[in-house]
Amino acid sequence: MGREFLDIFEQWADSYDDTVVGHDPEYKDVFLRYEDILKTVAEKSFGHVVEFGVGTGNLSQKLLAMGLKVTGIEPSSSMRKIALEKLNGKVDLLDGDFLHFPKLNAINTLVSTYAFHHLTDEEKAEAVDNYGKLLSKGGRIVFADTMFESEEDYKQQIVKAKHEGFHNLANDLETEYYTTIPYLRNIFEKNSFSVTFTRFNDFVWVMEGVKQ
Repeated sequence: MGREFLDIFEQWADSYDDTVVGHDPEYKDVFLRYEDILKTVAEKSFGHVVEFGVGTGNLSQKLLAMGLKVTGIEPSSSMRKIALEKLNGKVDLLDGDFLHFPKLNAINTLVSTYAFHHLTDEEKAEAVDNYGKLLSKGGRIVFADTMFESEEDYKQQIVKAKHEGFHNLANDLETEYYTTIPYLRNIFEKNSFSVTFTRFNDFVWVMEGVKQ
């Protein structure tokens, strides 16, 4: 359920904001157009928004700026601490993850950035099935994450990272649970969502599912 990666985020919390603005050359392309990605996810959101993987609160800030009600779910205590300070208590920030979180009512939009790949494909399918039961018709899931058009594209990015000497990136690509757009499309459509995918860089797409 993604908590096997929790230690990474406990250690990454203090330097996360430096990474997303491109200070780490290995991950510069992964976070290319980071602000545009957050802005797009926020603009596609409405009503009561639940954010999975709040991290240091960067997306939450944009959601709040739009006047939206935000409930945040974040398993890392170090990340929650930074987010609480940054958001000045304006977000209900709860311990939880994509599959296990406190009961919430009247949810309109579920959002996440750079986090859904922490679930295995089977867990992703379980999560989307759960979300389909939480959302009413017209409710949205807007997730931005690394995903690939095919297994071959996925493998090519690993080869490229190794060739460029980006061994941390290559290791991440090989050990975390990145998936393909056809797989995601299938699990969303099976749960009565229409779904679209918009590419923002060589790694990240914004996926928007609307409950039918």
